[in-house]
Amino acid sequence: MLKMLQRASAFLATWTPAVVAAAAVFAYFVPAAFGWVRGTAQTAVLGAIMLTMGMTLKAEDFRILAARPLDIAIGSLAQFTLMPLIAWALVHLLGLPKGLGVGLILVGCCPGGVSSNIMTFLCKGDVAYSVGLTTLSTLAAPLMTPLLMLWIAGESVNVDALGMFKSILFVTLLPVGGGFALNSAFGGRAGYREALKTMPGLAVIALALIVGGVVSAHGSAIVTSGALIFVAVFLHNSLGYVLGYVTGVAVRFSSAKRRTVSIEVGMQNAGLATVLAARHFPALPEAAIASAVSCVWHSVSGALLAGVFNAVDGLLRKKR
Repeated sequence: MLKMLQRASAFLATWTPAVVAAAAVFAYFVPAAFGWVRGTAQTAVLGAIMLTMGMTLKAEDFRILAARPLDIAIGSLAQFTLMPLIAWALVHLLGLPKGLGVGLILVGCCPGGVSSNIMTFLCKGDVAYSVGLTTLSTLAAPLMTPLLMLWIAGESVNVDALGMFKSILFVTLLPVGGGFALNSAFGGRAGYREALKTMPGLAVIALALIVGGVVSAHGSAIVTSGALIFVAVFLHNSLGYVLGYVTGVAVRFSSAKRRTVSIEVGMQNAGLATVLAARHFPALPEAAIASAVSCVWHSVSGALLAGVFNAVDGLLRKKR
């Protein structure tokens, strides 16, 4: 039974983009199937993902992380400069209407998303570094997101600092800490190590559920939003991946950390942006649409990028 689950996990990890895209399409045509993936249920799904990733972490991962605080500083600086500025440039170059422009900039000003941790996990990046970047950027978001929105977009947005902290605590820190504790206690056992091989598949299923939940809630608006926003979201996301990777190369990061920075910069917490847009820009409904399109596309593109990195690994293994 365990071997069968391991094979299923490997299959899902290999075909992550197709699984996520299929979930999005199915959710559009049968929204009721994913309508439950909201609120507390969504938090539970994200928490489960973080638990599986925590189960792969060792004390040595965090010792290495603590020994190189400059790496965290570099990654965080890249997150809060590259994506907001890319969004600002695209708004002006593409001539986006105000609502769509505000939504795209809001996505760029949000912290890294939990989905970036999943993609880092799937493509064998530095998971401890990814979790560290996501946590730090999210802790800084109550200050940075409003300031960046005011500076770049000229719009004021109030961020619920306490609510965001609770979200970090329950979705990221506690599950990762719990998984780490399990690994510390049972990591030396062969059965535990075999069970870990099923974790990538569970992460893919959870990611598909999250994307399906977003599409079930915003599917019609996404489809009717027009080509311009899809072009803008695609360019914003892709340039973030490229410039994030270039940043890693420039500061001579390891291959695993380059992948991590690329994913952390390119994948923002567009789910948070969708909530903030709906709450703080009711007069600009297009802002929430831009955020929702980003939420879906970031998950699909992140899965595609993880697949590309894994394919590169496969080619390199064959050449050896």
